[in-house]
Amino acid sequence: MPRRRLQRAWIVVPALLVGGCASAVPVDPAAHATDPACAALVLATPDSLGDGLARRRTTAQATTAWGDPAIVLRCGVEPPGPTTERCVTVQSAQGPSIDWLVVQDGATGGATAGPTPTGQPTAGSTPGTSDWTFTTYGRVPAVEVHVPAAVAAARSTTFLDGLATAIAAHTQQQRSCL
Repeated sequence: MPRRRLQRAWIVVPALLVGGCASAVPVDPAAHATDPACAALVLATPDSLGDGLARRRTTAQATTAWGDPAIVLRCGVEPPGPTTERCVTVQSAQGPSIDWLVVQDGATGGATAGPTPTGQPTAGSTPGTSDWTFTTYGRVPAVEVHVPAAVAAARSTTFLDGLATAIAAHTQQQRSCL
């Protein structure tokens, strides 16, 4: 009897090891990722941003990710200065409001069309064809959220609302969108 249990263990243990090894999302750390506020902010983010967007491990300090393809949050990016990029204020259902710069990846300067944080596309956008980057405006440390085109095409970006409490609690607002 003990021998049979031992044989089962040799089958079960490797299966658990292989099954439990989800790959980490490769992420480059931000310039100011060592800011202690970033560690607290990442720990305060939700475990899920909605259906199919469960938290995933990342390879860098002060980062986290959700879903596959991954929405990636990096804390400690260079705080943006005054800009002509599109800046929107997202009022959270929990109370805090966060100002975000909204940039279509690959776009060249100026305000760009695309999804709004409420999920409604703006004029000139082609949903699902571009990645999007949302960067907090006027907050230190600054936070960047990268949204892959496939995620932007399949759902609204209202999940930014779910990040507001953590961002408001662990960053200092110094400027606001106009």
